[in-house]
Amino acid sequence: MQLTELMDDIPSTTAAALDLFDGLPAAETDFMIGTWHGAELPTEHPMDGLLAASGWWGKQFVDAETVHPLLFPTPDGRALWPMNPARAFSGVPLAARVPSITSLPVAKPIAATRLLWRARSGKARLRTTRYRGVDSATMLYDQLPINDVFRQLSNDSVLGAMDMKGADRPYFFVLRRNASLPVR
Repeated sequence: MQLTELMDDIPSTTAAALDLFDGLPAAETDFMIGTWHGAELPTEHPMDGLLAASGWWGKQFVDAETVHPLLFPTPDGRALWPMNPARAFSGVPLAARVPSITSLPVAKPIAATRLLWRARSGKARLRTTRYRGVDSATMLYDQLPINDVFRQLSNDSVLGAMDMKGADRPYFFVLRRNASLPVR
């Protein structure tokens, strides 16, 4: 997915992304149900490039209790599989300390070892929380101190702000509704 498909003026700093985020309407939890294709929104965050290098495809919200936060394509590209985020995010502190790691292509090794990384059930929940003064749909990770808060960009896209405990600023991404691939 190309960000230019969704936004005319793409923010490139945290301040600009927060201005955009704060000006958008809240996303309702029911609106989030479905499968979403994602793209990073580079804002000079230490995690910029990490999801793209991993081959991350998006998220799936089955219902309020069952969310797959990290979807990846199967090697043949005909389906998606859910990754356990507790395993995936164990390397995030390293990526923040060693920025060049985000330029390494790790998508193929992740796909090749997907049976080790695979989530057997949803690893997050969907709730409404207050963030930056607005009640909005929020994905709460089950095993990590991370919340992804969503604001609506259009009828089929949202801007997400990943709020991680201990981080001094959010990490931004965009999701667009896309049910073209089954999740297995």
